[in-house]
Amino acid sequence: MARNQVQFQKGLSEPAFRELYGSEEQCVQALAKWRWPKGFVCPRCQHDRAYLITARALYQCAQCRTQTSLTADTIFHSTKLPLTTWFSALYHLTQAKNEVSAMELGRRLGVSYNTAWKLKHKLMQVMKEREEQRCQLSGRVEMDDAYLGGSRPGKGGRGAAGKMP
Repeated sequence: MARNQVQFQKGLSEPAFRELYGSEEQCVQALAKWRWPKGFVCPRCQHDRAYLITARALYQCAQCRTQTSLTADTIFHSTKLPLTTWFSALYHLTQAKNEVSAMELGRRLGVSYNTAWKLKHKLMQVMKEREEQRCQLSGRVEMDDAYLGGSRPGKGGRGAAGKMP
C-alpha cells in the first residue's frame, strides 16, 4: 500500500531549527540571503554596490546614496520584536499538524496574546498572498470527480411509511 507522501515528509526538527536560526545574526544572514540572493540590489536604481552603515543597520547605495534596511518593504519592517521571534513563529505555524492558536503561539514565544495574534495574522496574510501567486493553473487542467454522500432510501423522520405501531 502506498504511503501518504505529505504525511511522511521529513520536517525540520526544533533543535535543527535552533541551530540554523537560533541567534539574531543567523536570522539577519538568512533574511539577507533570501532578500538579495545575488547580493545587494538598490530598490531605487538597481545598482549592486552598497556601503553598510553599522550604527543604524542601513545599506547605502554607492551610486544614488539611497538608504535602505534589510527589513524595509517586508513584514519585518518597523517591528520591535527580534527576528528570532518572527522566525520561531514561522516555524511553529508551519510545523504544526493542526492550527496553532494565538494564545498557544504567545505561550511558545513568550509574548502577549495581542502580539501573537498580530504576528500570526501578518504571517498568514503573507503566506496566503504567496500561495495565490504560486497556484495559478493554466493550459489544460483535468480533474476526477467523486460523488460522496447522498440521501438514504426510505422516508425519514417520525412519519415513516409502513411502520408498525
